[in-house]
Amino acid sequence: MERLSWDDLRILLAIQRHGSLLAAGKALRISTSTTARRLDSLEAAAGRQLVHRHQSGTTLNQEALRLVHLADQFESGLAALERDQNQMAGTIRLSAPGGMVPTLAGALLSFQREHPRISIELVGESRAADVASREADMAVRLMASDSGNLIEHVLGELRFGLFGCPDYLSRHLPSRRLCEKKASELSFVGLEEKWKHLPHEQWLRKLGAKSFVFRSDSVEALAEAVRSGAGLGAFALTDPRITDLKPVETVTEAPGQLCYLVWHAELRAVPHVRAAVEAVRTYFNQHL
Repeated sequence: MERLSWDDLRILLAIQRHGSLLAAGKALRISTSTTARRLDSLEAAAGRQLVHRHQSGTTLNQEALRLVHLADQFESGLAALERDQNQMAGTIRLSAPGGMVPTLAGALLSFQREHPRISIELVGESRAADVASREADMAVRLMASDSGNLIEHVLGELRFGLFGCPDYLSRHLPSRRLCEKKASELSFVGLEEKWKHLPHEQWLRKLGAKSFVFRSDSVEALAEAVRSGAGLGAFALTDPRITDLKPVETVTEAPGQLCYLVWHAELRAVPHVRAAVEAVRTYFNQHL
């Protein structure tokens, strides 16, 4: 027996279900002549006659019935796979800088309430998760990706500013206006040296910052350091963790920082991932 074609097996399955070539062709939306040609092809591959055609319809022999059983199982499996692919269900793991976790939580929790069969894993981390290796399904990053396996979308631009706690400012900068000369006399907090290339970190140095008394890869830790009076720090204006800190006027406006949403190209057609991507994009468009 030669290799059988699923397209031809579908013909045999339709003939068994509908009783004639004419009815099978109508069910499959093909002509009777095409149905007959496909049946001939199947019988040639099988090396024997499978269907007896007569005036009142068709009769399938035992070999044909065995093939019908296999075709029926295969069709059921394909249908189940299609249902799984179309269902809004599954787990989504999203990696993001710790400072963006509260914002993303708002987007994803709202999305999860709409789709209760979807589970969310939101991981805040200072490193960039390897989405290309599927350490995460999606990731929010502050740098563009150079991987051909990833799809990337610009979520928007974060705007930054300089902040301090009321006590530190009243003692060291009561005017809340910072000039370059004064900046060299004050203390600052900042990200670890590996992040010194980020625009807002470079901006601190351009303002005249020289003394960095505290560094961390955790924005929460930096906010706490500023809150405790360690010095001044740069934060995104929309960061919910700095509402008790006071803004400082600067001679130059802080630069913006693009943030990106990336996900693996293999997941572009997975419904629940595609929907989550759209939910995050929509949320950032409305709130960033």
